[in-house]
Amino acid sequence: MPKFKRDIPNHFSLPRRIARLGEMAYNLWWCWNADAQMLFSLINKTLWEQLNHNPVIFLKTVDRYFLNAVTNDRYYLDLYDRVLAKFDQYLQSKNLWFGAAYPGQSGRLAAYFSFEFGLHESLPVYAGGLGVLSGDHLKEASDLGLPLVGVGFIYTEGYFTQHITEDGWQETLITHLDLANMPVIPLVDESNQPARIIVELPGRQVAARIWQVQVGRIPLYLLDTNVGENSTSDRQLTARLYSNDPEVRISQEILLGVGGVRALRLLGHDPDIWHMNEGHSAFLSLERARELIAQGLTFQQAVERIRASNIFTTHTPVPAGNDQFPLWLVEKYFSQFWPQLNLSRDEFIELARHTQPWGEMFSMPVLALRLSEHRNAVSELHGRVSRKMWQFLWPDRDVDNVPITHVTNGVHTSTWLARRLGLLFDRYLGADWLDRLDDPDLWAGVENIPDGEIWLVRQHLKRKLLNFANERARRQWLAGGTHPVQIVAGGVLLEPYSLTIGFARRFATYKRGNLILSDLDRLLRIINNPQMPVQIIFAGKAHPADEPGKLIIQQVYRVVKDHKSGGRLVFLEDYDMNLARYLVQGVDVWLNTPRRPNEASGTSGMKAAINGVLNFSVLDGWWHEAYNGRNGWAIGNDKDFGDIEQQDAADAASLYDALEKEIVPLYYYGRNSSGLPTEWIARMKESIRTLVPQFSMRRMLKEYTSQLYQPALLETESEAALSSEQGG
Repeated sequence: MPKFKRDIPNHFSLPRRIARLGEMAYNLWWCWNADAQMLFSLINKTLWEQLNHNPVIFLKTVDRYFLNAVTNDRYYLDLYDRVLAKFDQYLQSKNLWFGAAYPGQSGRLAAYFSFEFGLHESLPVYAGGLGVLSGDHLKEASDLGLPLVGVGFIYTEGYFTQHITEDGWQETLITHLDLANMPVIPLVDESNQPARIIVELPGRQVAARIWQVQVGRIPLYLLDTNVGENSTSDRQLTARLYSNDPEVRISQEILLGVGGVRALRLLGHDPDIWHMNEGHSAFLSLERARELIAQGLTFQQAVERIRASNIFTTHTPVPAGNDQFPLWLVEKYFSQFWPQLNLSRDEFIELARHTQPWGEMFSMPVLALRLSEHRNAVSELHGRVSRKMWQFLWPDRDVDNVPITHVTNGVHTSTWLARRLGLLFDRYLGADWLDRLDDPDLWAGVENIPDGEIWLVRQHLKRKLLNFANERARRQWLAGGTHPVQIVAGGVLLEPYSLTIGFARRFATYKRGNLILSDLDRLLRIINNPQMPVQIIFAGKAHPADEPGKLIIQQVYRVVKDHKSGGRLVFLEDYDMNLARYLVQGVDVWLNTPRRPNEASGTSGMKAAINGVLNFSVLDGWWHEAYNGRNGWAIGNDKDFGDIEQQDAADAASLYDALEKEIVPLYYYGRNSSGLPTEWIARMKESIRTLVPQFSMRRMLKEYTSQLYQPALLETESEAALSSEQGG
């Protein structure tokens, strides 16, 4: 087997004293360590911000004057030495959770497949929540020492950059990523030739080279078809996410599933666990079966072997999130593949047949569910919804016994927690709080934080958000071509002392981004009350092919720019991870209005909660199991409506009532002699205490390990032993 190495570019001209900044730039550990980020920003903060916090292009372009200056700064060099020592200790440490909890299993390996990975804004190869969850999964696996590798795509045109026209219409702007100026590492063989794999598509072979992103201790392998030997159209297969062309989509999913298995084999990996994050990678099971059949197993023996080690996580009940293909398309792309499985056409189709009102389809979730022994939804309520949704695959079982469990999502605390709050936790929870963050008992210590101190931090974070919005608006104005009303819509009139609500997410129709506009006159009375003013900041993208979603953005934007809102309604365009951090850290209330029960879990509210932001949400997804009556507010109740219009009207009425009668008065009234809203702060502390440990990625990954990964390992060993006894 050929050997491959990471061809880390050596194109930085750095002073010797700080030369290891170049090494650290290629390990994304820096992106969840605030002090490491400061090592770059302290050199030239303006440039760091302009370059979207990309350390590779930053170190290549920053003027030598600034580099030399910090080598003479004793404070900087002390910080540099401490951060690099922490970096080395992190990478070299053997005393990690996984090794202690599961001794003797360090040689095991899990392969985690996802269509997108949201790690940082400098690597914009993600679209939204699914990708950010995948990125958080890798980061926490690194922190815990979980032996895992990731597999996905490097999208050379990213997702898209959003621009909102004066009329409120979303325009899609495509950017071409320069991989030479990004924290990605090409893999090459001993002759310095790129590592690459081949997949077969109708009438041709398609090559894909392999890039690596180092995420702390975890390697993430990303496939790229933009190579010279491919046709022009095939070079575009990994250009962008979520094409609405079914031929492109099935080609991508073959590349991810089949090509991803081949990439791991090429690089010498033999995973014990294969984790499919949503159905996009389900074809990996077919490639694994093909390998075993080539070794002499029957198809049924191969299926039993791979099923034992497969884990499938379903993320949404919404049809658009569950890929399926017409049978003619599957025949076109797999007619040469099913003979290698010793299957007929009908036997192959039957693996994932899903009868729909419009005809027979080949369903990727059905394929994943049938070929996985371990299946989970991403919240308790979503588990119930999923069992009902997929019961037809187990017709002999009642709904409650459908074998789909749940592991509720979590978020990577270090990525989303504001630095100043982290310093506060250091002082009042103990310096080792981050090592114990999933321990509920630890968080009782939040009550020891003086109200005045936590409130000062919250006010500081709001000012940071407002300054960020103002500076963005200033840059738009300087660039020219922007109507003045768009500058107002961009947040220049935001105030630091008004109650501020955030609504930021993908503008899919079921998320009801326009629900709060249902009674516009009532909304305007609420936000323009001179005694208790309210500001609402909107942000989010609609998929380029989602016309109804774009219409909702337009409706919101037209209200935002109406003079009657007084500048208290704002839309910040081009939502990304950088803007998300400012929002989840800086607003007072996080609003979430999905049409129940379509929100499988959601994680943005979790990110807000760790920063002391109070959630105001429909009882859907994670909030259904998180809300306790004191740690935020609920919109509506658990009632299921058969009529959508009735449901929307009831939720809107509940939303307005809670704003007018509870949330707004609580923020402004009942302040003590120091001007502190003591009841509001009590809710903030209750939110932090109850939500941070329970909805952390650490808790989530420990549950994946105990409930899914470890059972899969035991079943794999049992299946392998049985196969050996039978001569397989």
